[in-house]
Amino acid sequence: MNDLLTPAFRALSARLGQDPLRVQGPGGNTSIKSDGVMWIKASGTELADAETDLIFVAVDRNAAKAEANGAGDGSCKATVLDPSNTLRPSIETTFHAALDWKVVAHTHSIATLVHAISPEGRKIAAEKLAGLPVIFVPYAKPGLPLTREILSRATAETQIVILQNHGLICCGDTVDEVTQIMDDVEKRLEMPLQSEPANTSAPDREGFETLTESWIAHNTRACALALGGSYYPDHVVFLGPALPQGDHDGNPPVVLVPNEGVYLRHGATASQRAMIRCLSDCLARLPADWTPEAIGPEAEAELLNWDAEKYRQALAARS
Repeated sequence: MNDLLTPAFRALSARLGQDPLRVQGPGGNTSIKSDGVMWIKASGTELADAETDLIFVAVDRNAAKAEANGAGDGSCKATVLDPSNTLRPSIETTFHAALDWKVVAHTHSIATLVHAISPEGRKIAAEKLAGLPVIFVPYAKPGLPLTREILSRATAETQIVILQNHGLICCGDTVDEVTQIMDDVEKRLEMPLQSEPANTSAPDREGFETLTESWIAHNTRACALALGGSYYPDHVVFLGPALPQGDHDGNPPVVLVPNEGVYLRHGATASQRAMIRCLSDCLARLPADWTPEAIGPEAEAELLNWDAEKYRQALAARS
């Protein structure tokens, strides 16, 4: 069973996880399947550690596929093959199981996110990816809701999925095929910095670290967008809704003070640090005439009150 976890699969997973323009912190997941067994990244672990740590968990692929089709709660906890394994399968195990490709890789690619958070960007992405086996899927809560949206649109030929306000999925029969497809998508969707963000200095704040992402506080548009909403799930999970305009008694991990700076609270996790960089990377590449759409308060509340995401937050807090 362990034979599926080949050096090539681990290397691809680690390469994706070590590139902040592809994956941030514990985000993203990869899987490989054969003969009813599927190995998938465990919830809360990091793809960057794929070659050095035990980050994958084996599940009964057919049982997980059944959960994708309504037989179960979609957590796939009951599908784990080794009962002594305390890791939980990724919250997105159902779509990995349901997609009929041996290798599936899901990232929170910055190039994809820049396109996927606005209607103008999605239109341009469709033009850039013309001729490829790609589908576009509207935003849905990760887990079963997202799996259902994917399966309602995917065909046997689909190998690329652009997830609105979420990220990228690439599928293939081999690790090399998925690598080539994903690299091609990244190249086609690559977005240059719209202008070099200055690493604006900011005054010190007690209890906080001043971040190089402080350029956001001095850019009128970027500041308004950062304060105005959340544009993808992991921002909500690790930073909360949008960014707060100053500290408050909820102890937000990141604070944005307009015309002053962006601050990371002392003791914040590596995942929280990664997510503020993700926001900066997206906003710095966003064309002036694209209009990003936040996922909205209802979607934020679903994520904040979700047991699966609380589990992932708790694991990330240990690192």
